[in-house]
Amino acid sequence: MGIQKGRAADRADRPEASKPSSEPAPHLSRSTLVQEVWLVFALSLGRDAVEAVIVFLGALTSGHRLPQQQAVLIGSQAPGRPWIDLSLQLVSVVAALMPVALVFHFLKRSGESPHDIGLDGSHPAPDAAAGVGLALLLGGLGLALYLGARAAGANLTIVPETLPSVWWKIPVLVLSALQNGVLEEILVVGYLLHRLRQMGWTDSRALTVSAFLRASYHLYQGLGGFAGNAAMGVIFGRLYQRYGRLLPLVIAHTLIDATTFIGYVLLAGHVSWLPVPH
Repeated sequence: MGIQKGRAADRADRPEASKPSSEPAPHLSRSTLVQEVWLVFALSLGRDAVEAVIVFLGALTSGHRLPQQQAVLIGSQAPGRPWIDLSLQLVSVVAALMPVALVFHFLKRSGESPHDIGLDGSHPAPDAAAGVGLALLLGGLGLALYLGARAAGANLTIVPETLPSVWWKIPVLVLSALQNGVLEEILVVGYLLHRLRQMGWTDSRALTVSAFLRASYHLYQGLGGFAGNAAMGVIFGRLYQRYGRLLPLVIAHTLIDATTFIGYVLLAGHVSWLPVPH
């Protein structure tokens, strides 16, 4: 895709309804928008970034090499009690999506809607095709980067899931993948880049902050997780700035995570390069 264009051409090519505004949101001052952004991320992925840094520092100072340590992405919350476990898993998914509801509330307060950050169903077929294409492209690259970083001793061993073998395992993993795609792409790409542009930030500066934030809350995985997600943040953010469409990014992220989770269920213990939790 031709990403390197001037800003004037950039805006001219983007569909009118999807253009992120370069003006402050109606009736809201710049200081109010700054406070709003800090509040959203202090309650969500910004907090996760701080926790990830602490976890990574703990891993570095544990006395064990990073690949000898494990980072479990989705684990049981009530071992031996499947119905309680299921209930807690569902509550966790819903609670994790509350910042998205907060973002929608703030958009409504400023006279906007999800449509203004490129989230709508106006182009279902192109959005779906773009999402699948991105997932195919980035999924394989992400796996290769993880294996390389782990072999180099720069990454923890990632264990995608340790859920019990019960009937709801796959549905919960798919819901978790959807939660990740919706939460991260709406907040870190659509909402953040939209608001930063309204505050007068340049696209390049905003993209750097967005990609760094995405990388930071994945640092608990190690330097490979940080680097891989920084690259993903640059690609996703630039595509959003260029085309103004958020749904393809949500679809791609969801597909990548769902494939990771379900692939692990099917392959763990059958291939040597996938770790079995200890």
